Amino acid sequence: MNNKLKLKPRLLVVSGPSGVGKGTLLKRVFSQSGLPLRMSVSATTRKPRPNEKNGEHYHFITDEQFQIKKNAGEFLECFEVFGKGVWYGTLRADVEAGLAEGYFVVLEIDVKGANEIKKQFPDAITIFVKPPDTKTLKERLQGRGTETEEAMQNRLKTAIEELNHAAEFQYCIINDEIDRAAEQFIDIIKKNM
Repeated sequence: MNNKLKLKPRLLVVSGPSGVGKGTLLKRVFSQSGLPLRMSVSATTRKPRPNEKNGEHYHFITDEQFQIKKNAGEFLECFEVFGKGVWYGTLRADVEAGLAEGYFVVLEIDVKGANEIKKQFPDAITIFVKPPDTKTLKERLQGRGTETEEAMQNRLKTAIEELNHAAEFQYCIINDEIDRAAEQFIDIIKKNM
């Protein structure tokens, strides 16, 4: 795909706490950038939320399928999250295929996963997305309305812990205004082409 552009395909690792608006930001970047980007679709053992589609939002698989793939080394990174027996992981084959086809492959993953990816792909571009403040983050998490109060509190606690890792990333974007944040994201990619 990129043969005319002579780009070196790279990973774009995007991390940040739940509720910070990573998905919304990435949709805007994909629609406005005109760059050869491909989203990596993570696998998970959690049940789909309303309006989530298998293969588009996540690869929804059973615990047994996940463990088989894990034991076979099919994940670049995978972790159990929130201590509830729910697993998420990045499938090696999907990422390698995207890179081989000349795309910048975007991974939207948590801080632990990002650290694993950085070990394997030291030239990855790493971006941490932050909320303007923790009050806004809490409001965004509550506004989802997709989880129990206990689950939401667990996500908020984890989110606050993850904010302490922002300095471990090459770039930090404060997602306070979507158009400005998307422009900053696109500029980061272009600077690394």
